[in-house]
Amino acid sequence: MSPTAKAAAVAVWRRLPFFLWLIALWMLLWGQFTVLAAVTGLVVALFVTRVFRLPPVELSGRVNLWYGAAFVVMFFFAVLRGSLLVAWQTINLARYPGTAIIAVPLRTDDDLIMAHVGVTASLIPGSLIVDVDRDRRILYLHVIGVSSDRDVEAQRASVQRWEERIVRAVGSRAQLDAIRRTPAPRGGAGR
Repeated sequence: MSPTAKAAAVAVWRRLPFFLWLIALWMLLWGQFTVLAAVTGLVVALFVTRVFRLPPVELSGRVNLWYGAAFVVMFFFAVLRGSLLVAWQTINLARYPGTAIIAVPLRTDDDLIMAHVGVTASLIPGSLIVDVDRDRRILYLHVIGVSSDRDVEAQRASVQRWEERIVRAVGSRAQLDAIRRTPAPRGGAGR
């Protein structure tokens, strides 16, 4: 195999997960898992990847199924817990739930991990990403249910623990080492 053909094969292999995700997303949007939906998803994925030139996402090539499954289970319970807390804060007329915008410094320097952490934090009820400082690796979140500095620190620690869980599931060895060197503070809410 010539070096050009090998480089092209490597480029296709690196883009394959994103390409397959676009096809699956197309099929989910239409709610059809048919050959026709797959073929039209392929056409749309080709169109999107050719018209909108996105930089290739560098995956770590490392997936830990145990930590991935643990992440999914913990995320499910965090969403459930967050939903119940927000519902309680809504109907509890005796106490107004405090709000805050907090800065959460991340320990890894990777756009994909930062995106995963941001999406995870936003999907858990009670918090929402409002800004991202990519250069300094800081996520800014709007959170409800905080009434003290201790609550703010608990929220910050919670997001940093989500970062740790994501890195343990899909991060590179270098990212895993960065997480091990500076562990997230323990304690606080499980959001």
